[in-house]
Amino acid sequence: MSNARRPSRRSSPPRRSRGPRTRSAAGGLTSLLLGLALSAAGGLAALALLSPQPRRSDTLLALQDLTIQLQEVVLASRPEPPRPGDRVLTSAGLPGLLAQLDRADQSWLPRAEPLGNGRIRYLYKRRLEDPPLSIAQIEELRRNPPSHQLERDAIASLLTLLERAGVQVVIGPPRKARAAGEWEPAARTLRIRPDVIEKGSVEFARVLNHEAIHVAQSCRHGGLGARPKLLGLSIVLDPISRRHLEDPVYARASPTEIRLEQEAYANQNQLSLGPALLVKECRAPGWTR
Repeated sequence: MSNARRPSRRSSPPRRSRGPRTRSAAGGLTSLLLGLALSAAGGLAALALLSPQPRRSDTLLALQDLTIQLQEVVLASRPEPPRPGDRVLTSAGLPGLLAQLDRADQSWLPRAEPLGNGRIRYLYKRRLEDPPLSIAQIEELRRNPPSHQLERDAIASLLTLLERAGVQVVIGPPRKARAAGEWEPAARTLRIRPDVIEKGSVEFARVLNHEAIHVAQSCRHGGLGARPKLLGLSIVLDPISRRHLEDPVYARASPTEIRLEQEAYANQNQLSLGPALLVKECRAPGWTR
């Protein structure tokens, strides 16, 4: 047997030219830079260029994400321009509103009229749900008029939260005759009849809170422009609220609209509830609780 070294049967792999490899690396770098540039302008475009073809499940996920983005666009859309004669109410105009309400509150204080022979007659306005006042209660009310601080704090909070959520609050006549307030989802506009201010802080806060609950009902259904949806609150009504729902303004309302109104009427006197619902249901983009 010869001791001469035999050549190895494993042949060396042919050397590849470095030219194409360099071009491939350069092409990859170009694609990466292009992807980064597109990512700065819009991540979805970069994802479409650099990612492989999506499977069916990926496509469904992308459609779901698109729905969420479209919903955010709806939430960010502007309200319709106010109608002639409307007064747009913002948090900046709160001092003027409170001054008007203060003057209206004075009209609810009892007035004393002397009748002669030492007799005095007291005149005062009373809401339907309020019981009659005794002489002692009237005199105490004259000595210590209510500050209505609870109502004023609620009004300030509601106006601020509605403004942040993108709701336009307008002092102007609602579309429905006889309505004290109205929420128009399509217009992103909450309307309050002008004469509600003349009824004072208690009535104004109640009406604003009622309509804020309707705003939260829309937000529960997807956004400010959505049709209101029940929040699951109590719908137990007091006699005065039941009387309101029997008003002709609701004569043509659907059963769903009646239930939505029941929910708002049943909770409108809880002045802390409206702001809480706006925070929970109508979070504006970029707004943290």
